[in-house]
Amino acid sequence: MNGRFGSFGGCYAPETLIATLSELTAAWQQHRGARAFQQELQQLLATFAGRPTPLQHAKNLSRDLGCELWLKREDLLHTGAHKLNNALGQCLLAKTMGKRRVIAETGAGQHGVATAAACAALELECVVYMGTVDAERQRPNVLRMELLGAHVERVEAGQRTLKDAVNAALRDWAGDPLGTHYCLGSALGPHPFPSMVADFQSVIGREAREQMQGLPDVVVACVGGGSNAIGIFSAYLDERGVELVGVEAGGRGPGPGEHAARFAGGAPGMLHGTRTYLLQDAEGQILPTHSVSAGLDYPAVGPQHAELRELGRVTYTSAGDDEAVQAFETLAREEGIIPALESAHALAWVLREKEQLAGRRVLLNLSGRGDKDLETIAGIRRARVQR
Repeated sequence: MNGRFGSFGGCYAPETLIATLSELTAAWQQHRGARAFQQELQQLLATFAGRPTPLQHAKNLSRDLGCELWLKREDLLHTGAHKLNNALGQCLLAKTMGKRRVIAETGAGQHGVATAAACAALELECVVYMGTVDAERQRPNVLRMELLGAHVERVEAGQRTLKDAVNAALRDWAGDPLGTHYCLGSALGPHPFPSMVADFQSVIGREAREQMQGLPDVVVACVGGGSNAIGIFSAYLDERGVELVGVEAGGRGPGPGEHAARFAGGAPGMLHGTRTYLLQDAEGQILPTHSVSAGLDYPAVGPQHAELRELGRVTYTSAGDDEAVQAFETLAREEGIIPALESAHALAWVLREKEQLAGRRVLLNLSGRGDKDLETIAGIRRARVQR
């Protein structure tokens, strides 16, 4: 694992962080194969996180859509999303390395909550950086982080969303690389983060493959940075008969600043320590983004996804805000499950493509639950009534 995914990936970081990144790479490669570390991590995943998460046949939607729809229920994981798989792995690794302070970035708040919970369980200090726009639209998760003992550092710079939270966290880490571990929440950033996060999230795909009798025809997941998607895709990458679909945030439309669909409107470039696809203008300046879901509101995508798209192994598409909200409400009404708005983008694609999916087995990674999005949905529903 050299941090390269074809022409993507790499380690483009300030000089002050190179030694720390090398130390992290060595520690991860050492402990990922160590029995004691894996036993402790598996115990945490089982007794603290609640793994394995179930695989559910969505019978009502399957009947309505004419396909066989299965949901990998990461929303039932402790703290409400797949983010805890990676947070526990990284925080345990940080403690093994002798770090006492952990910092994280968060958009939708789920990675921040997961990191705060992991730090509480492992007796580590926790600071979470969060843009003020995201902190406002995800207020329940801000309170959860604070209740778990984390300090939430609100970021006023830039668009005040996820990109700006990452910038702030990286500046913090560069100021104290020896005593602090940066628990990056998605499969992006400088090496070893894309590979390490994918490794910790691969438990999703392994479980799903064991739980499902036979192979699915299609595996679909939403794609922000890309950790939940690469986690479930990893079990099927070598199965050429299984179609893999990643769904980005189509936002309000195709114009600059209206969406976060990197493959639809972006080009290769470098951001936050890695070479990947990102939304930028002709001069290479990062474009603003928009999504109704805070967790997908980010201008770049993980470098492994960039390679998989270039290889044609994964099909990347997008779903807009309105489609995601409709899918959110449909799953709640038809199956009694309130999904995260991020996950609702993946379901929106299934609803839109039901004719081509008729008679096929579809596996959808339901990466999180929608408690955090209720204020957003309530605002949208109020606006409908007022029209």
